Amino acid sequence: MSNDNQRKSVLQVSPQDNLLVALKDLGEGEQVQWDKGDLTVAEKVPAKHKLTISDLSKGDPVYMYGVLVGETTKAISQGKRVSTANLVHRSAEYEQGESIDLWTPPSTEKWQNVTFQGFHRKDGSVGTANHWLVLPMVFCENGNVETLKNSMLEALGFERRNQYQRFARELAEVYKTGVDPENVSLPAEQDHSPSPIFPNVDGIKFLSHGLGCGETRGVSKELCGLLAGYACNPNVGGITILSLGCQHAQVSIMENEIAKRCPEFDKPLLVFEQQKYASEREMLEQAIRQTFAGLAQINRQERSPAPLSKLCLGMECGASDGFSGISANPTMGRVADLLVGLGGKVILSEFPELCGVEQEIVNRCSTPDTGNRFIEIMRNYEARVKEAGSGFHMNPSPGNVKDGLITDAIKSAGAARKGGTSPIMDVLDYPGWVTKDGLSLLCTAGNDVESTTAMAGAGANLILFSTGLGTPTGNPVSPVIKISSSTKLANSFSEYVDFDTGPIVDGTETVQSLGESLLEQVIAYASGRQKTKAVVQGRDDFLPWKRGMSL
Repeated sequence: MSNDNQRKSVLQVSPQDNLLVALKDLGEGEQVQWDKGDLTVAEKVPAKHKLTISDLSKGDPVYMYGVLVGETTKAISQGKRVSTANLVHRSAEYEQGESIDLWTPPSTEKWQNVTFQGFHRKDGSVGTANHWLVLPMVFCENGNVETLKNSMLEALGFERRNQYQRFARELAEVYKTGVDPENVSLPAEQDHSPSPIFPNVDGIKFLSHGLGCGETRGVSKELCGLLAGYACNPNVGGITILSLGCQHAQVSIMENEIAKRCPEFDKPLLVFEQQKYASEREMLEQAIRQTFAGLAQINRQERSPAPLSKLCLGMECGASDGFSGISANPTMGRVADLLVGLGGKVILSEFPELCGVEQEIVNRCSTPDTGNRFIEIMRNYEARVKEAGSGFHMNPSPGNVKDGLITDAIKSAGAARKGGTSPIMDVLDYPGWVTKDGLSLLCTAGNDVESTTAMAGAGANLILFSTGLGTPTGNPVSPVIKISSSTKLANSFSEYVDFDTGPIVDGTETVQSLGESLLEQVIAYASGRQKTKAVVQGRDDFLPWKRGMSL
Protein backbone atom coordinates (compact mmCIF):
# COMPACT_ATOMS: atom_id res chain seq x y z
CA MET A 1 0.00 0.00 0.00
CA SER A 2 1.66 3.21 -1.13
CA ASN A 3 1.42 6.72 0.22
CA ASP A 4 -0.21 7.85 -3.02
CA ASN A 5 -3.04 5.38 -2.50
CA GLN A 6 -3.46 6.45 1.10
CA ARG A 7 -4.00 10.12 0.26
CA LYS A 8 -7.01 9.31 -1.90
CA SER A 9 -10.61 8.91 -0.80
CA VAL A 10 -10.65 5.20 -1.61
CA LEU A 11 -8.19 2.33 -1.53
CA GLN A 12 -7.88 -0.87 -3.52
CA VAL A 13 -5.92 -3.09 -1.13
CA SER A 14 -4.90 -5.70 -3.73
CA PRO A 15 -4.96 -5.58 -7.56
CA GLN A 16 -7.26 -8.65 -7.56
CA ASP A 17 -9.95 -6.90 -5.52
CA ASN A 18 -13.27 -5.82 -7.00
CA LEU A 19 -14.02 -3.67 -3.95
CA LEU A 20 -12.67 -0.32 -2.82
CA VAL A 21 -12.40 0.80 0.81
CA ALA A 22 -13.86 4.24 1.58
CA LEU A 23 -11.19 6.14 3.52
CA LYS A 24 -13.74 8.86 4.38
CA ASP A 25 -17.49 9.36 4.14
CA LEU A 26 -18.43 9.45 0.45
CA GLY A 27 -21.51 11.19 -0.93
CA GLU A 28 -23.76 10.07 -3.77
CA GLY A 29 -22.43 11.38 -7.08
CA GLU A 30 -18.97 12.08 -5.69
CA GLN A 31 -16.06 11.41 -8.05
CA VAL A 32 -13.21 9.36 -6.58
CA GLN A 33 -9.89 8.31 -8.04
CA TRP A 34 -8.12 5.00 -7.70
CA ASP A 35 -5.16 3.37 -9.45
CA LYS A 36 -7.08 2.41 -12.57
CA GLY A 37 -9.15 5.52 -13.09
CA ASP A 38 -12.14 7.48 -11.82
CA LEU A 39 -15.38 6.19 -10.36
CA THR A 40 -18.72 7.81 -9.52
CA VAL A 41 -20.07 6.91 -6.09
CA ALA A 42 -23.63 5.66 -6.63
CA GLU A 43 -24.89 6.08 -3.05
CA LYS A 44 -23.67 7.30 0.32
CA VAL A 45 -20.82 5.12 1.56
CA PRO A 46 -19.60 5.65 5.14
CA ALA A 47 -15.89 5.57 5.89
CA LYS A 48 -14.56 2.02 6.44
CA HIS A 49 -17.22 0.46 4.17
CA LYS A 50 -16.67 -0.95 0.69
CA LEU A 51 -18.03 -0.07 -2.75
CA THR A 52 -17.92 -2.01 -5.99
CA ILE A 53 -15.42 -1.26 -8.73
CA SER A 54 -17.71 -2.58 -11.49
CA ASP A 55 -21.21 -3.93 -12.01
CA LEU A 56 -21.78 -7.29 -10.30
CA SER A 57 -24.47 -9.87 -11.03
CA LYS A 58 -26.22 -12.08 -8.52
CA GLY A 59 -23.90 -14.95 -7.48
CA ASP A 60 -20.68 -13.17 -8.47
CA PRO A 61 -17.60 -13.73 -6.29
CA VAL A 62 -16.27 -10.75 -4.37
CA TYR A 63 -12.57 -10.30 -3.60
CA MET A 64 -10.67 -8.21 -1.06
CA TYR A 65 -7.06 -8.46 0.17
CA GLY A 66 -6.61 -10.61 -2.93
CA VAL A 67 -8.81 -13.46 -1.63
CA LEU A 68 -12.43 -14.56 -2.01
CA VAL A 69 -14.48 -12.89 0.75
CA GLY A 70 -18.11 -13.16 -0.35
CA GLU A 71 -20.80 -13.78 -2.93
CA THR A 72 -23.44 -11.34 -4.08
CA THR A 73 -27.09 -12.17 -3.32
CA LYS A 74 -28.39 -9.65 -5.86
CA ALA A 75 -27.05 -7.48 -8.65
CA ILE A 76 -24.94 -4.52 -7.47
CA SER A 77 -24.13 -1.69 -9.83
CA GLN A 78 -20.75 0.06 -9.99
CA GLY A 79 -20.06 2.44 -7.12
CA LYS A 80 -22.69 0.90 -4.81
CA ARG A 81 -21.98 -0.10 -1.23
CA VAL A 82 -21.83 -3.77 -0.25
CA SER A 83 -23.77 -4.74 2.87
CA THR A 84 -25.48 -7.69 4.53
CA ALA A 85 -28.43 -6.96 2.22
CA ASN A 86 -26.47 -7.86 -0.93
CA LEU A 87 -23.43 -9.89 0.18
CA VAL A 88 -22.96 -13.16 2.07
CA HIS A 89 -19.86 -14.95 3.32
CA ARG A 90 -18.02 -17.19 0.88
CA SER A 91 -14.46 -18.46 1.11
CA ALA A 92 -12.24 -20.61 -1.06
CA GLU A 93 -11.56 -24.30 -0.50
CA TYR A 94 -8.10 -25.17 0.71
CA GLU A 95 -5.72 -28.12 0.61
CA GLN A 96 -2.07 -28.99 1.09
CA GLY A 97 -0.02 -26.85 -1.26
CA GLU A 98 3.50 -25.78 -1.92
CA SER A 99 5.56 -24.50 1.01
CA ILE A 100 6.59 -20.86 1.04
CA ASP A 101 9.46 -19.74 -1.13
CA LEU A 102 12.57 -18.43 0.57
CA TRP A 103 11.45 -15.52 2.72
CA THR A 104 13.39 -12.26 2.67
CA PRO A 105 13.05 -10.56 6.06
CA PRO A 106 12.98 -6.77 6.32
CA SER A 107 16.21 -4.99 7.17
CA THR A 108 16.88 -5.29 10.91
CA GLU A 109 20.36 -3.76 10.99
CA LYS A 110 19.07 -0.85 13.09
CA TRP A 111 18.18 -3.21 15.96
CA GLN A 112 20.91 -5.84 15.73
CA ASN A 113 22.71 -4.57 18.84
CA VAL A 114 19.66 -3.19 20.64
CA THR A 115 18.72 -4.80 23.96
CA PHE A 116 15.87 -4.59 26.45
CA GLN A 117 16.11 -4.77 30.23
CA GLY A 118 14.52 -8.02 31.35
CA PHE A 119 14.44 -10.69 34.02
CA HIS A 120 16.61 -13.67 33.04
CA ARG A 121 15.23 -17.13 33.91
CA LYS A 122 17.17 -20.38 34.33
CA ASP A 123 15.64 -21.92 31.19
CA GLY A 124 17.11 -19.13 29.06
CA SER A 125 13.91 -17.14 28.64
CA VAL A 126 13.71 -13.48 29.62
CA GLY A 127 10.72 -11.80 31.22
CA THR A 128 9.52 -8.29 30.55
CA ALA A 129 8.04 -8.24 34.09
CA ASN A 130 8.47 -10.07 37.40
CA HIS A 131 5.07 -11.17 38.75
CA TRP A 132 3.95 -13.54 41.49
CA LEU A 133 0.83 -15.59 40.66
CA VAL A 134 -1.87 -16.87 42.99
CA LEU A 135 -4.16 -19.29 41.18
CA PRO A 136 -6.80 -21.94 41.94
CA MET A 137 -6.84 -25.43 40.47
CA VAL A 138 -10.64 -25.46 40.72
CA PHE A 139 -13.44 -22.91 41.02
CA CYS A 140 -14.11 -24.10 44.61
CA GLU A 141 -10.98 -22.17 45.67
CA ASN A 142 -11.96 -18.85 44.04
CA GLY A 143 -13.25 -17.57 47.37
CA ASN A 144 -9.95 -18.30 49.09
CA VAL A 145 -8.06 -16.61 46.26
CA GLU A 146 -10.23 -13.54 46.83
CA THR A 147 -9.51 -13.69 50.57
CA LEU A 148 -5.76 -13.71 49.89
CA LYS A 149 -6.18 -10.82 47.44
CA ASN A 150 -8.11 -8.71 49.95
CA SER A 151 -5.58 -9.54 52.67
CA MET A 152 -2.30 -9.04 50.82
CA LEU A 153 -2.53 -6.35 48.15
CA GLU A 154 -2.79 -3.36 50.44
CA ALA A 155 -0.26 -4.77 52.92
CA LEU A 156 2.25 -5.25 50.08
CA GLY A 157 1.70 -1.74 48.77
CA PHE A 158 0.28 -2.89 45.42
CA GLU A 159 -3.30 -1.80 46.04
CA ARG A 160 -4.34 1.80 45.78
CA ARG A 161 -7.81 3.23 45.61
CA ASN A 162 -8.48 3.87 41.95
CA GLN A 163 -10.21 7.02 40.75
CA TYR A 164 -13.65 5.38 40.85
CA GLN A 165 -13.19 4.11 44.41
CA ARG A 166 -12.15 7.58 45.56
CA PHE A 167 -15.07 9.10 43.66
CA ALA A 168 -17.56 6.69 45.26
CA ARG A 169 -16.16 7.36 48.75
CA GLU A 170 -16.44 11.12 48.25
CA LEU A 171 -20.01 10.80 46.99
CA ALA A 172 -20.90 8.62 49.96
CA GLU A 173 -19.49 11.27 52.29
CA VAL A 174 -21.44 14.16 50.75
CA TYR A 175 -24.69 12.17 50.78
CA LYS A 176 -24.06 11.47 54.47
CA THR A 177 -23.48 15.16 55.23
CA GLY A 178 -26.15 16.57 52.90
CA VAL A 179 -23.74 18.45 50.61
CA ASP A 180 -24.64 18.90 46.92
CA PRO A 181 -23.21 15.82 45.10
CA GLU A 182 -22.81 17.81 41.88
CA ASN A 183 -19.78 19.47 43.46
CA VAL A 184 -17.94 16.13 43.57
CA SER A 185 -15.90 15.37 40.43
CA LEU A 186 -14.05 12.28 39.30
CA PRO A 187 -10.36 12.60 40.27
CA ALA A 188 -7.51 11.95 37.83
CA GLU A 189 -6.12 8.44 37.52
CA GLN A 190 -2.80 7.82 39.24
CA ASP A 191 -0.06 5.60 37.88
CA HIS A 192 0.86 2.33 39.59
CA SER A 193 4.10 2.43 41.57
CA PRO A 194 6.32 -0.46 42.71
CA SER A 195 5.72 -2.07 46.07
CA PRO A 196 7.78 -0.23 48.70
CA ILE A 197 8.49 -3.63 50.28
CA PHE A 198 9.47 -5.56 47.12
CA PRO A 199 10.47 -2.98 44.48
CA ASN A 200 11.72 -5.60 41.98
CA VAL A 201 8.33 -7.35 41.92
CA ASP A 202 5.94 -5.84 39.36
CA GLY A 203 2.85 -7.24 41.00
CA ILE A 204 1.09 -10.13 42.67
CA LYS A 205 -1.72 -11.37 40.43
CA PHE A 206 -4.75 -13.28 41.69
CA LEU A 207 -6.50 -15.38 39.03
CA SER A 208 -9.90 -17.04 39.17
CA HIS A 209 -11.86 -19.23 36.76
CA GLY A 210 -14.91 -21.49 36.55
CA LEU A 211 -13.20 -24.76 35.62
CA GLY A 212 -11.29 -27.64 37.23
CA CYS A 213 -14.11 -30.12 37.90
CA GLY A 214 -17.52 -31.10 36.60
CA GLU A 215 -16.46 -30.96 32.96
CA THR A 216 -14.82 -33.58 30.76
CA ARG A 217 -11.34 -34.74 31.77
CA GLY A 218 -10.03 -33.25 28.54
CA VAL A 219 -11.16 -29.75 29.57
CA SER A 220 -9.57 -30.18 33.00
CA LYS A 221 -6.30 -31.32 31.43
CA GLU A 222 -6.35 -28.31 29.09
CA LEU A 223 -6.80 -26.09 32.15
CA CYS A 224 -3.77 -27.72 33.79
CA GLY A 225 -1.76 -27.08 30.63
CA LEU A 226 -2.85 -23.45 30.51
CA LEU A 227 -1.99 -22.87 34.18
CA ALA A 228 1.36 -24.59 33.61
CA GLY A 229 1.99 -22.15 30.78
CA TYR A 230 1.33 -19.24 33.12
CA ALA A 231 3.76 -20.72 35.65
CA CYS A 232 6.39 -21.09 32.90
CA ASN A 233 5.77 -17.66 31.34
CA PRO A 234 9.03 -15.70 31.72
CA ASN A 235 7.11 -12.77 33.21
CA VAL A 236 6.27 -14.93 36.25
CA GLY A 237 8.78 -15.32 39.08
CA GLY A 238 6.80 -17.53 41.48
CA ILE A 239 3.42 -19.16 42.04
CA THR A 240 1.03 -19.93 44.87
CA ILE A 241 -1.50 -22.70 44.06
CA LEU A 242 -4.72 -23.31 45.96
CA SER A 243 -6.25 -26.77 45.48
CA LEU A 244 -9.32 -28.34 47.07
CA GLY A 245 -7.93 -31.85 46.58
CA CYS A 246 -10.67 -33.96 45.03
CA GLN A 247 -11.12 -32.14 41.70
CA HIS A 248 -10.34 -33.36 38.18
CA ALA A 249 -7.60 -30.75 37.69
CA GLN A 250 -4.97 -32.25 39.96
CA VAL A 251 -1.77 -30.43 40.89
CA SER A 252 0.20 -33.48 39.70
CA ILE A 253 -1.20 -33.01 36.17
CA MET A 254 -0.16 -29.36 36.20
CA GLU A 255 3.32 -30.30 37.43
CA ASN A 256 3.67 -32.79 34.55
CA GLU A 257 2.61 -30.06 32.12
CA ILE A 258 5.17 -27.69 33.64
CA ALA A 259 7.90 -30.31 33.11
CA LYS A 260 6.92 -30.64 29.43
CA ARG A 261 7.20 -26.90 28.88
CA CYS A 262 10.14 -26.13 31.12
CA PRO A 263 12.30 -29.12 32.16
CA GLU A 264 14.61 -26.76 34.11
CA PHE A 265 11.77 -25.13 36.03
CA ASP A 266 13.16 -23.71 39.28
CA LYS A 267 10.70 -21.01 40.31
CA PRO A 268 9.13 -21.07 43.79
CA LEU A 269 5.95 -23.19 43.48
CA LEU A 270 3.86 -23.24 46.66
CA VAL A 271 0.95 -25.71 46.83
CA PHE A 272 -1.82 -25.57 49.43
CA GLU A 273 -4.40 -28.39 49.28
CA GLN A 274 -7.32 -27.52 51.52
CA GLN A 275 -8.53 -31.04 52.29
CA LYS A 276 -5.12 -31.84 53.83
CA TYR A 277 -5.36 -29.05 56.40
CA ALA A 278 -7.07 -29.12 59.77
CA SER A 279 -8.85 -25.88 58.92
CA GLU A 280 -9.16 -23.25 56.20
CA ARG A 281 -7.68 -20.76 58.68
CA GLU A 282 -4.50 -22.80 58.97
CA MET A 283 -4.14 -23.16 55.19
CA LEU A 284 -4.61 -19.45 54.50
CA GLU A 285 -2.19 -18.49 57.27
CA GLN A 286 0.49 -20.69 55.73
CA ALA A 287 -0.32 -19.47 52.22
CA ILE A 288 0.17 -15.83 53.25
CA ARG A 289 3.30 -16.54 55.30
CA GLN A 290 5.03 -18.60 52.58
CA THR A 291 3.96 -16.28 49.74
CA PHE A 292 5.60 -13.35 51.53
CA ALA A 293 8.79 -15.42 51.79
CA GLY A 294 8.56 -16.26 48.07
CA LEU A 295 8.10 -12.59 47.17
CA ALA A 296 11.22 -11.75 49.15
CA GLN A 297 13.06 -14.43 47.16
CA ILE A 298 12.09 -13.19 43.67
CA ASN A 299 12.63 -9.57 44.76
CA ARG A 300 16.36 -10.35 44.66
CA GLN A 301 16.14 -10.60 40.87
CA GLU A 302 16.94 -7.48 38.83
CA ARG A 303 16.60 -6.43 35.21
CA SER A 304 19.61 -6.81 32.95
CA PRO A 305 20.22 -6.48 29.18
CA ALA A 306 18.81 -9.11 26.81
CA PRO A 307 18.74 -9.31 22.98
CA LEU A 308 15.44 -8.67 21.21
CA SER A 309 15.50 -12.32 20.10
CA LYS A 310 14.33 -13.17 23.64
CA LEU A 311 10.97 -11.46 23.08
CA CYS A 312 7.80 -13.45 22.34
CA LEU A 313 4.93 -11.32 21.02
CA GLY A 314 1.29 -12.36 20.83
CA MET A 315 -0.81 -10.78 18.05
CA GLU A 316 -4.47 -10.04 18.79
CA CYS A 317 -7.29 -7.98 17.26
CA GLY A 318 -10.60 -7.18 18.88
CA ALA A 319 -13.55 -4.84 18.32
CA SER A 320 -12.24 -4.51 14.77
CA ASP A 321 -13.49 -2.10 12.12
CA GLY A 322 -13.10 -1.54 8.40
CA PHE A 323 -9.76 0.22 8.89
CA SER A 324 -8.15 -2.47 11.09
CA GLY A 325 -6.97 -4.49 8.11
CA ILE A 326 -5.32 -1.53 6.35
CA SER A 327 -3.72 0.31 9.26
CA ALA A 328 -3.36 -1.34 12.70
CA ASN A 329 -3.05 -4.99 11.64
CA PRO A 330 -0.42 -4.52 8.91
CA THR A 331 1.56 -2.28 11.27
CA MET A 332 1.58 -5.13 13.79
CA GLY A 333 2.53 -7.46 10.94
CA ARG A 334 5.52 -5.26 10.21
CA VAL A 335 6.63 -5.57 13.86
CA ALA A 336 6.12 -9.35 13.61
CA ASP A 337 8.37 -9.56 10.56
CA LEU A 338 11.04 -7.37 12.18
CA LEU A 339 11.07 -9.50 15.33
CA VAL A 340 11.21 -12.75 13.36
CA GLY A 341 14.10 -11.28 11.39
CA LEU A 342 15.82 -10.61 14.72
CA GLY A 343 15.36 -14.23 15.85
CA GLY A 344 12.38 -13.69 18.16
CA LYS A 345 9.04 -15.49 18.51
CA VAL A 346 5.57 -14.39 17.35
CA ILE A 347 2.18 -16.01 18.04
CA LEU A 348 -0.87 -15.66 15.77
CA SER A 349 -4.09 -17.11 17.23
CA GLU A 350 -7.88 -16.76 16.69
CA PHE A 351 -8.46 -19.59 14.19
CA PRO A 352 -12.04 -18.49 13.29
CA GLU A 353 -10.41 -15.32 11.98
CA LEU A 354 -8.29 -17.27 9.53
CA CYS A 355 -11.42 -18.39 7.68
CA GLY A 356 -11.01 -17.50 4.02
CA VAL A 357 -7.20 -17.24 4.08
CA GLU A 358 -6.53 -20.90 4.84
CA GLN A 359 -4.76 -21.59 1.55
CA GLU A 360 -2.47 -18.61 2.07
CA ILE A 361 -1.69 -19.92 5.57
CA VAL A 362 -1.01 -23.45 4.29
CA ASN A 363 1.29 -22.08 1.60
CA ARG A 364 3.27 -20.17 4.23
CA CYS A 365 3.90 -23.24 6.38
CA SER A 366 7.58 -24.15 6.51
CA THR A 367 6.99 -27.87 5.94
CA PRO A 368 4.17 -30.03 4.50
CA ASP A 369 3.66 -31.61 7.94
CA THR A 370 3.11 -28.17 9.46
CA GLY A 371 0.59 -27.34 6.74
CA ASN A 372 -1.24 -30.63 7.25
CA ARG A 373 -1.43 -30.00 10.99
CA PHE A 374 -3.03 -26.60 10.38
CA ILE A 375 -5.57 -28.15 7.99
CA GLU A 376 -6.44 -30.88 10.51
CA ILE A 377 -6.91 -28.51 13.46
CA MET A 378 -8.83 -25.96 11.39
CA ARG A 379 -11.25 -28.52 9.92
CA ASN A 380 -11.81 -30.19 13.29
CA TYR A 381 -12.60 -26.83 14.85
CA GLU A 382 -15.01 -25.88 12.07
CA ALA A 383 -16.72 -29.28 12.32
CA ARG A 384 -17.34 -28.75 16.06
CA VAL A 385 -18.76 -25.32 15.36
CA LYS A 386 -21.16 -26.76 12.77
CA GLU A 387 -22.21 -29.52 15.18
CA ALA A 388 -23.24 -26.76 17.57
CA GLY A 389 -25.50 -25.30 14.87
CA SER A 390 -23.25 -22.37 13.98
CA GLY A 391 -20.40 -21.61 11.60
CA PHE A 392 -17.44 -19.33 11.08
CA HIS A 393 -19.63 -17.20 8.80
CA MET A 394 -21.44 -15.99 11.94
CA ASN A 395 -18.22 -14.62 13.49
CA PRO A 396 -18.57 -10.87 12.76
CA SER A 397 -20.21 -9.03 15.66
CA PRO A 398 -22.89 -6.37 15.12
CA GLY A 399 -20.21 -3.75 15.78
CA ASN A 400 -17.92 -5.31 13.16
CA VAL A 401 -20.69 -5.27 10.55
CA LYS A 402 -21.74 -1.71 11.35
CA ASP A 403 -18.17 -0.53 10.78
CA GLY A 404 -17.56 -2.26 7.47
CA LEU A 405 -16.70 -5.92 8.15
CA ILE A 406 -19.63 -7.45 6.27
CA THR A 407 -18.50 -11.09 6.08
CA ASP A 408 -16.24 -13.27 8.18
CA ALA A 409 -13.88 -13.64 5.24
CA ILE A 410 -13.48 -9.85 4.96
CA LYS A 411 -12.79 -9.69 8.69
CA SER A 412 -10.39 -12.65 8.55
CA ALA A 413 -8.41 -11.45 5.55
CA GLY A 414 -7.69 -8.20 7.36
CA ALA A 415 -7.08 -9.90 10.71
CA ALA A 416 -4.47 -12.28 9.26
CA ARG A 417 -2.27 -9.34 8.29
CA LYS A 418 -1.20 -8.85 11.92
CA GLY A 419 0.87 -12.04 11.56
CA GLY A 420 3.15 -10.48 8.94
CA THR A 421 4.58 -12.41 6.00
CA SER A 422 7.19 -14.75 7.49
CA PRO A 423 7.06 -18.57 7.21
CA ILE A 424 4.92 -20.42 9.75
CA MET A 425 7.32 -22.55 11.77
CA ASP A 426 4.83 -24.38 14.00
CA VAL A 427 1.10 -24.98 14.50
CA LEU A 428 -0.10 -25.60 18.06
CA ASP A 429 -3.40 -26.81 19.38
CA TYR A 430 -4.77 -25.24 22.57
CA PRO A 431 -3.33 -24.74 25.16
CA GLY A 432 0.08 -25.10 23.43
CA TRP A 433 3.55 -23.81 24.29
CA VAL A 434 5.79 -22.03 21.78
CA THR A 435 9.22 -23.62 21.38
CA LYS A 436 10.38 -22.55 17.92
CA ASP A 437 11.78 -19.20 16.86
CA GLY A 438 9.72 -17.39 14.23
CA LEU A 439 5.95 -17.36 13.69
CA SER A 440 3.76 -19.99 15.36
CA LEU A 441 0.00 -20.46 15.00
CA LEU A 442 -1.98 -21.23 18.16
CA CYS A 443 -5.54 -22.56 17.89
CA THR A 444 -7.82 -20.42 20.04
CA ALA A 445 -11.32 -19.04 19.85
CA GLY A 446 -11.89 -15.60 18.35
CA ASN A 447 -13.01 -14.33 21.77
CA ASP A 448 -10.51 -11.61 22.72
CA VAL A 449 -9.98 -12.60 26.34
CA GLU A 450 -9.86 -16.35 25.66
CA SER A 451 -7.29 -15.69 22.95
CA THR A 452 -5.07 -13.32 24.95
CA THR A 453 -5.32 -15.69 27.93
CA ALA A 454 -4.11 -18.54 25.72
CA MET A 455 -1.21 -16.61 24.17
CA ALA A 456 0.12 -15.61 27.59
CA GLY A 457 -0.19 -19.28 28.56
CA ALA A 458 1.80 -20.20 25.43
CA GLY A 459 4.73 -18.00 26.42
CA ALA A 460 3.96 -14.50 25.09
CA ASN A 461 5.56 -11.88 27.31
CA LEU A 462 3.95 -8.94 25.47
CA ILE A 463 0.72 -8.82 23.43
CA LEU A 464 0.04 -6.37 20.59
CA PHE A 465 -3.71 -5.80 20.31
CA SER A 466 -5.33 -3.85 17.46
CA THR A 467 -8.78 -2.36 17.80
CA GLY A 468 -11.05 -0.28 15.61
CA LEU A 469 -13.97 0.25 17.98
CA GLY A 470 -12.18 0.20 21.35
CA THR A 471 -11.81 -2.48 24.03
CA PRO A 472 -10.34 -2.43 27.55
CA THR A 473 -8.93 -5.99 27.49
CA GLY A 474 -5.69 -6.61 29.38
CA ASN A 475 -3.87 -9.63 30.83
CA PRO A 476 -2.51 -10.43 34.31
CA VAL A 477 1.06 -11.32 33.30
CA SER A 478 1.63 -10.17 29.69
CA PRO A 479 1.24 -6.40 29.15
CA VAL A 480 -1.25 -5.66 26.37
CA ILE A 481 -0.25 -2.86 23.97
CA LYS A 482 -3.45 -1.43 22.46
CA ILE A 483 -3.17 -0.14 18.87
CA SER A 484 -5.94 1.94 17.29
CA SER A 485 -6.89 1.76 13.62
CA SER A 486 -7.86 5.46 13.50
CA THR A 487 -6.89 8.68 15.21
CA LYS A 488 -10.55 9.29 16.08
CA LEU A 489 -10.54 6.14 18.20
CA ALA A 490 -7.15 6.96 19.72
CA ASN A 491 -8.69 10.19 21.03
CA SER A 492 -12.05 8.80 22.18
CA PHE A 493 -10.56 5.67 23.80
CA SER A 494 -7.43 7.33 25.13
CA GLU A 495 -7.66 5.51 28.50
CA TYR A 496 -6.56 2.32 26.72
CA VAL A 497 -4.95 3.17 23.37
CA ASP A 498 -1.14 3.11 23.46
CA PHE A 499 -0.34 3.58 19.77
CA ASP A 500 -2.23 5.23 16.89
CA THR A 501 -2.02 3.98 13.30
CA GLY A 502 -4.58 6.50 12.03
CA PRO A 503 -1.90 8.43 10.13
CA ILE A 504 -1.78 5.50 7.68
CA VAL A 505 -5.43 6.12 6.76
CA ASP A 506 -4.76 9.87 6.60
CA GLY A 507 -1.82 9.29 4.28
CA THR A 508 0.77 10.99 6.47
CA GLU A 509 2.62 7.82 7.52
CA THR A 510 3.35 4.38 6.07
CA VAL A 511 3.01 0.90 7.53
CA GLN A 512 6.79 0.61 7.41
CA SER A 513 7.49 3.81 9.33
CA LEU A 514 4.86 3.21 12.00
CA GLY A 515 5.93 -0.43 12.32
CA GLU A 516 9.43 0.73 13.23
CA SER A 517 8.03 3.27 15.71
CA LEU A 518 5.85 0.60 17.29
CA LEU A 519 8.84 -1.73 17.72
CA GLU A 520 10.68 1.05 19.59
CA GLN A 521 7.68 1.40 21.88
CA VAL A 522 7.60 -2.39 22.41
CA ILE A 523 11.22 -2.22 23.60
CA ALA A 524 10.29 0.47 26.12
CA TYR A 525 7.45 -1.67 27.52
CA ALA A 526 9.68 -4.74 27.58
CA SER A 527 12.27 -2.84 29.62
CA GLY A 528 9.77 -1.56 32.15
CA ARG A 529 10.43 2.08 31.16
CA GLN A 530 6.77 2.53 30.18
CA LYS A 531 3.54 0.86 31.28
CA THR A 532 0.71 0.07 28.91
CA LYS A 533 -2.64 1.76 29.49
CA ALA A 534 -4.27 -1.60 30.30
CA VAL A 535 -1.66 -2.17 33.03
CA VAL A 536 -2.21 1.33 34.43
CA GLN A 537 -5.97 0.72 34.45
CA GLY A 538 -5.48 -2.60 36.27
CA ARG A 539 -7.04 -4.79 33.57
CA ASP A 540 -6.15 -8.39 34.49
CA ASP A 541 -8.57 -10.26 32.21
CA PHE A 542 -8.22 -14.06 32.41
CA LEU A 543 -10.63 -16.49 30.73
CA PRO A 544 -9.66 -20.10 29.95
CA TRP A 545 -11.21 -21.54 26.78
CA LYS A 546 -13.72 -24.30 27.52
CA ARG A 547 -14.13 -26.56 24.51
CA GLY A 548 -16.15 -29.42 26.05
CA MET A 549 -19.46 -29.89 27.83
CA SER A 550 -20.16 -29.92 31.55
CA LEU A 551 -21.09 -33.24 33.16
